[in-house]
Amino acid sequence: MAVLLSSLRLFSPAQVAVYSRITRLCSSVQRRYTSDSSSSSADRYSSVLEGYKDLQKYFRRRLKATYHRFSDTADHTVIYGHQHMYLVENDGIYRLNNQQSGQVPEQVLDLGEVTGGEMGTGYDDKETFQWSLQRVRLSPQEKHLAATLKCSHSEKLRCVVVRLEETDPLPLGSHHVRLTLEKVFSFEWASDEVLFYTTLEGLRSSSVFRLELTSSGSRITSVYEETLPDVFVEVALSRDRHILTINCNSRTSSEVLISHLATSQLEPTVVQPRQQDLLYYVEHWKTQLIILANTGPGQEYQVVKAPVSETSMLSWVSLFSPDPGTAIRDMDVVGDHCVLVARTPVNELVLIVVPLTDDKEAYTVQLPSWACAIETKKPGLADQQDMLEFLISSPVCPPAPYRLYPESGLLLSGSSDGASLQNQAHSITTRVEACSQDGTLVPVTLFHSVPVAGLGQAPLLVSVYGAYGRDLNMDFCPERRLLLEQGWVLAYCHIRGGGERGLSWHRQACVEGKQKGVEDLKSCLLHLFSLGVSVPSLTALTACSAGAVPAGALCNRQPDMLRAVTLQAPFLDVLGTMENQSLPLTLEDRDEWGDPEGNPKHRRIIASYCPLQNITPQRYPSMLLTAYRGDARVPLAGVIKYTKLLKKANHAHVGTMSECEPAPNIVLNIQPGANHHGPEDFEQLLEEESLKLAFLYAELGLDPPRPSRRRKRAQDQQKIERR
Repeated sequence: MAVLLSSLRLFSPAQVAVYSRITRLCSSVQRRYTSDSSSSSADRYSSVLEGYKDLQKYFRRRLKATYHRFSDTADHTVIYGHQHMYLVENDGIYRLNNQQSGQVPEQVLDLGEVTGGEMGTGYDDKETFQWSLQRVRLSPQEKHLAATLKCSHSEKLRCVVVRLEETDPLPLGSHHVRLTLEKVFSFEWASDEVLFYTTLEGLRSSSVFRLELTSSGSRITSVYEETLPDVFVEVALSRDRHILTINCNSRTSSEVLISHLATSQLEPTVVQPRQQDLLYYVEHWKTQLIILANTGPGQEYQVVKAPVSETSMLSWVSLFSPDPGTAIRDMDVVGDHCVLVARTPVNELVLIVVPLTDDKEAYTVQLPSWACAIETKKPGLADQQDMLEFLISSPVCPPAPYRLYPESGLLLSGSSDGASLQNQAHSITTRVEACSQDGTLVPVTLFHSVPVAGLGQAPLLVSVYGAYGRDLNMDFCPERRLLLEQGWVLAYCHIRGGGERGLSWHRQACVEGKQKGVEDLKSCLLHLFSLGVSVPSLTALTACSAGAVPAGALCNRQPDMLRAVTLQAPFLDVLGTMENQSLPLTLEDRDEWGDPEGNPKHRRIIASYCPLQNITPQRYPSMLLTAYRGDARVPLAGVIKYTKLLKKANHAHVGTMSECEPAPNIVLNIQPGANHHGPEDFEQLLEEESLKLAFLYAELGLDPPRPSRRRKRAQDQQKIERR
């Protein structure tokens, strides 16, 4: 499946890519500094930020050391071709011959040369635009390689096509770059000479093109153009590489076109015409299409099949529907089996294997209890097709490699050094359910280092999202691991509006049901306190992007439940944004938030929970808001307006108080650049995350953690040896 609606207001932190390549990054990146809204160097820190500066420096050192500790964790940056293996590094792509040992890696793509060392002034004269590698694809017979590059401080994309055949004496590298394409988002090879790709214009992908490489040059033709404004288009290749799909998805409907790559006729045909409230995704197996569609009970996902010769819904035959409460999150076809990634009612991650032959029953593969996130590997040209390779992780456990052989049900761990078990031993994973206001049970996942009975005075960090049917991000995060090791409790609240319990979990908190997500979050906090987990004075809430809506709404209604809040790229002015049709996501977001212009009821509902619209004079939690000047997804004006109103409300409340309790701190940290997803530069990431840690410790009144005596003695010994 893996169809990404990139136009959503989603947050995908750069940490996932950074931690696995930290050693390489540390040697190449330039230091950045966080700043407030002032542009002069003398005012780089406001008076409030200055108060966190020493603590920030301390956490920056601790955080950098934590990243280094996990620098060798598994990732999927090695790609196997027929003749070579390709290594994706921060400065380009290298390859090694599969049949030779002891060789020096050969660079096939030099990132610096193909970007020309481009720099730009942007919002900061000292800012350098850096480029990073995103997707990499090999052509079927390894004659060409295509890779997309992303500009670090914008959503600018570029695709480079490299010739891999050594037909002349020149070394590989920029000399073998055949052409460069701008604004390319998704792309797949149909053959060694034909590349299909989509372009991204203003956060919208609606056009599919076909690039043909010829002996005399290249030719580009238009393949498909989407006219509906709320539909996002991507191209993808089936796992067996037999069909190419053009996936045209909105929030509420799908239409998939397929091209058969085994034939010379590549003109795409429609699988099933668009139908309101029908969502589906397509894979291929022999002469059949394997389809994941929301045609199951309760409009949830189930697996169906259809012959390639007759693909419409009339020919769909049901293969598998999950038990009630179990939600299918992804699908792969591996050999003669369909492998589903699913979440159980208590949010445990499992694999469900559905045999595609008629003589076997589906079975469930239990993953380790700590597993919270999974990343399946797209097979390379030389990888086994009857095996599924994947990484599992949690916010506090780094990725661990596993292999599943569906035919036998054998699940093997790829970790042989015991490091994975050692990493997991430091944490306890507890799953509980909180009863919301309407009686709905809401899953909560806890990570802690001592039993629950000993968590009464532990600091608590609560994470929330709850929008667009997306699961709360639970990938490994070194910052969270550091907090866990210092005695914090980490709570992930899987409120309605997300996708943890299926499509209905999302639908319940869309448009007119948005209030339910706020009620769920409140109930989760109350339930944790009732279990004896922390207290409000030691509780902080964190959210990114659209997760700021339930977070901000809770602060308006129950500010006494929290001591501190950190928000990144926060979506806070729902009403103002949804009234502005000139913004790039407003029209397609109406399925999520409603239409305040055309529907008075929607306007009243949005106004009732919108964080910016409901600020009142009262004591709010201290708040750190991190925003980006050129963020195209979340308008900066709304964040600035929210901050001003919040400061004014706090000031009005404090002015009426007789006690001498200090007023909460409301800090707006505006970063240069236009990347909604957070910094990709490692040093800038350290600055930003260390500021958050300093803020949390300062506002919760915690002493900074100190290394143990044993660790300190080891550090002192290292210093002596260096002398």
